Amino acid sequence: MSFFSPSQPTAPPPVPSTLQSPTVPISRNDAERAGRLVDSIRSRFAQTLVGQTNLRESLITTLVAGGHILIESVPGLAKTTAAQTLATSVSGSFKRVQCTPDLMPSDLVGTQVFDFSTQRFTTQIGPIHANFVLLDEINRANAKTQSAMLEAMAEGATPIGGQRIELPKPFMVIATQNPIEEEGTFNLPEAQMDRFMMKAIMTYPSADEEQRMLGLLINRGSDAIDPTKLPRDVISIQDVDWLRETARRVHVSDAIMQYAVALSETSRGGGPKPIQGLSSLVRLGASPRASIALVRIAQASALMAGRDYVIPEDVRGFAHEVFRHRILLTFEALADGVTSDQIVDQIVQVVPVP
Repeated sequence: MSFFSPSQPTAPPPVPSTLQSPTVPISRNDAERAGRLVDSIRSRFAQTLVGQTNLRESLITTLVAGGHILIESVPGLAKTTAAQTLATSVSGSFKRVQCTPDLMPSDLVGTQVFDFSTQRFTTQIGPIHANFVLLDEINRANAKTQSAMLEAMAEGATPIGGQRIELPKPFMVIATQNPIEEEGTFNLPEAQMDRFMMKAIMTYPSADEEQRMLGLLINRGSDAIDPTKLPRDVISIQDVDWLRETARRVHVSDAIMQYAVALSETSRGGGPKPIQGLSSLVRLGASPRASIALVRIAQASALMAGRDYVIPEDVRGFAHEVFRHRILLTFEALADGVTSDQIVDQIVQVVPVP
């Protein structure tokens, strides 16, 4: 006689979802504090840059979302000024690297130097070991140096002499490139382009904005920015960490996540409403990292707007910046003058909004 009841099939333990909403809600005080910090950065831009509102918001949103950004424009549109303004609005370390074809990985990452006085090798870290790194004209760096940049952006650390040295946190790369230069340039590989959360494109200012820019330069008395002469109303590194942690607590509903995935899937020829003939225009669509970037950017945008939840406009508002460098066009599309922004326009138009 058995004293044990027959074994009953047990249900498997629930698998914890990594996409569940955070348990700690965002309070009104948190939203107000985030608004004050973001307004402080915006006021910094008002002292150094005229117009370029889209670029300013892209930079700040990428900072809050915890990503990297690539800025593209023709010469003379203040790409470097915009990057310096964001970096100097935070009380962290800032380094600028002017990329050239002869720039070596050791010039960027660092190297080991033999010290004759101690008869030992000492580690000298490179300029990439800073909170904010401006890589000016990144497409002028050679392939080996670009690979070192990719490793640093992906791993958050650099290898020097067999040692793994962590990069400071927060760490943000602001890269610029000139689209009209061909001689002495190296196109960024798709793997490195995908590491940039956003790609912002600057446009020419209006006549009124250009006139106000001249007035700003005349009143300042110098064409270059001197951070020491700007007001010291900067936010701290701890404030940036807090903004990023708070943005991750912004609620994202299942419908919003499905919307972000549908946008990415449509760029690959699928989705709820596939675009006819897309395969003849796009040879490579957005990767799943684009969906992640869309959600992170939407969370940051919602926090900057004073909300603790994401709405579809938060996702749609930065769809072009997230997708334009991840969608690769066919040679036929390039020959016909089709741009990736036009493809994104079609994607945003056909995907149903929740």
